[in-house]
Amino acid sequence: MSSIEEFASMEKGREYYQKLVEELERLNERVHAFNNINHGISSGFPFSAKDNLCVKGVETTASSKVLSGYMPPYNATVIKRLFSKGFSFLGKTNMDEFGFGSFGINAPEIARNPFDERYVAGGSSSGAAVATSILKYHVAIAESTGGSIATPASFCGVVGFTPTYGTVSRYGLIDYSNSMDKIGVMARVAKDIKPIFDLIRGADGYDSTTTNSPITSINKKRLIVIDQLIGLVDQRIRSLFEKLLDKLNSMGYSIEHRSLDMIDASIASYYIIAMAEASTNLARYTGFKYGLKVENFEKGYNEFFTDARSAFGEEAKRRILLGTFVRSANVRDKYYFKALKVKDLLFNKLNEILKEGFIIMPVMPIPTPRIDDARKLTPLQVYKMDALTIPPNLCGFPHISFPYGYDNGLPVGAQVITSKFNDYSIINFVEEWEENFEYKFKYNIGEVR
Repeated sequence: MSSIEEFASMEKGREYYQKLVEELERLNERVHAFNNINHGISSGFPFSAKDNLCVKGVETTASSKVLSGYMPPYNATVIKRLFSKGFSFLGKTNMDEFGFGSFGINAPEIARNPFDERYVAGGSSSGAAVATSILKYHVAIAESTGGSIATPASFCGVVGFTPTYGTVSRYGLIDYSNSMDKIGVMARVAKDIKPIFDLIRGADGYDSTTTNSPITSINKKRLIVIDQLIGLVDQRIRSLFEKLLDKLNSMGYSIEHRSLDMIDASIASYYIIAMAEASTNLARYTGFKYGLKVENFEKGYNEFFTDARSAFGEEAKRRILLGTFVRSANVRDKYYFKALKVKDLLFNKLNEILKEGFIIMPVMPIPTPRIDDARKLTPLQVYKMDALTIPPNLCGFPHISFPYGYDNGLPVGAQVITSKFNDYSIINFVEEWEENFEYKFKYNIGEVR
């Protein structure tokens, strides 16, 4: 039985939701999972939405001062579909500004790992992962561009599902990189993923990239490890991951190692494409249409827009500059179009491997870092941390991250990748894994006693 079904079978009054919100607010002051909480929730199974998804009449900022005060006049398609089935909105979850980050530290308030608040929660869907970890009955609607679901889910010990690109409508999403943004689901157990995925997926007239292609469940008993990626992994993580492979082997899965040299180019390709698209998307924030308003219209053109865009955070400014550069006329052939070619080549190579089995790898190359240590990393060091999550995101393949152990009290996660539209198979894989694994959670807010 899923927790959604379990929740529906229990008797709960309005006081349940009042207590839920009260307890959540108290803990949220410490872990910063939510940017805002819905005090009016009074029925239905609770879901949260990452703060780059529009909810009508609810401040939606993508954790950026540039969008401060923005109240969408409509619901994103995924939100509308959940409302239509009786799910209840609990609040907007914290994130790296506009999705720019791997550790959740590029936000006004840093989300903190619920297992130990000195550590990062992961990014960019940091708040979604923290909320999922601390709430007993809840699912989070999150979004991934280059690993923004898998990474925080791994650090916070929950299941993070990123579907095939195009299966879920992006209408109502504040875009980072249109060609790679994917709306997905986080939950405490895999059994809660499929019913939510089935509710939110499907073609949408407001998003031409969506499809009604059937979703399959072609399960594989072969797990493939890419040697070049494992070579990037910290020795401690590698040792834990090898124990996972031994366990899966004992469950009947064969383990194979493959070499794929060009995988090394995926980081450069991803960041060139993502930054180019991000700089285009951020051009719309001009100081008089969305969110932050610059009221002095007597200023000159350059002065006005300089003031308006000074509210962007440091990482957003960096990506605007780099993205504008790589798509400029004199270098776009050298960088942007070449990156697109690498993306196509990588897709074809990975697609051939995925015909034979699932690809499995750790989510992050290092153990969960402390917040203070993550702040010391250079931008280039941070970008390299996405080496394992970028390949499936760059190519639009469905993947799912799941906890497989705990190290020094903190969760450790792996991810499984499959071919396009075979999404159900990897959900089934994690459900099978969960029969042999016991989850640990520090908090159970909303537990029905």
